[in-house]
Amino acid sequence: MPGYRIDRITEDIKRELIHILREVKDPRVSDMLTVVKVEVSSDLSYCKVYVSAVEGIETAKESVKGLKSASGFIRHRLGDSLHLRKLPELRFIADDSIEKGFQLFDKLKNIQFSEDENEEN
Repeated sequence: MPGYRIDRITEDIKRELIHILREVKDPRVSDMLTVVKVEVSSDLSYCKVYVSAVEGIETAKESVKGLKSASGFIRHRLGDSLHLRKLPELRFIADDSIEKGFQLFDKLKNIQFSEDENEEN
């Protein structure tokens, strides 16, 4: 199977998952949850979905538990919208990339602030 087809399916799955996650009513799933990355195996058997929460890694881990219990609903909705012959099994993985991004942003802001103070003196 050509690589561009897998890439297209990966992007389609990611786009649809973002919409579907807004419909999940499990209280463990955070409202501030983001799909960071989606990896689909070459035979379309498995799909790793990396999710991150603004609140931190612990919230993301709790959300993954809720997403695993709602995976049947998510997979059904995904099948309705994508019309694939073989729908991959979803595996949700907690990721802390948003939290690390905020930390990096704060460090850059502090560096900028200290440079501005040095220029004033």
